[in-house]
Amino acid sequence: MDEGLRRQAREWFERGDHDIETAQLLYEEHGYTDAIAYHIQQAIEKYLKGYLIFKGQKPPWVHELDTLLNLVEKFEADLYPPFIELCEKATRYYIEDRYPPGPPAEYDREEIKADLDLAWQLVRAIRGKAGL
Repeated sequence: MDEGLRRQAREWFERGDHDIETAQLLYEEHGYTDAIAYHIQQAIEKYLKGYLIFKGQKPPWVHELDTLLNLVEKFEADLYPPFIELCEKATRYYIEDRYPPGPPAEYDREEIKADLDLAWQLVRAIRGKAGL
C-alpha cells in the first residue's frame, strides 16, 4: 500500500474524528440538533472520502453520502445495507436543512442520538477495514 495514500486517508479520518467527536459533545451538552446533524454528515463524508483515497480512488467533489457509499460498496459491499438509510438521511441534514429560507431545523433528540450512534458504527467499521 502506498504510504502517501495511507497518510492522506489518515488526514481525512482525523478531520472526520473532529466532526464525530464534536457531534457527540454537542449531543451530551444538549446542543442544537441541527448543528449535531451537520457534524454527523461531515464525519461520514470525510470517512467515506478518506476510505476511497485509501483504496487509491479520487473521491468526487460531492456531499451526497449515498453517492459516496455506492463507490465504497465496490470495495466493501457489507457496508451498504446497514448504512444506506443513514447516508441518505445525513445528506438531507447537510443539503436540504442547513440553509434558509426558514428557521433552523430542529430534530428529535432520540432520532439524532440513533443517527449519531449509527455514524459511530460506520466510522469504526471504516477505520477497521482500513487498519488505520
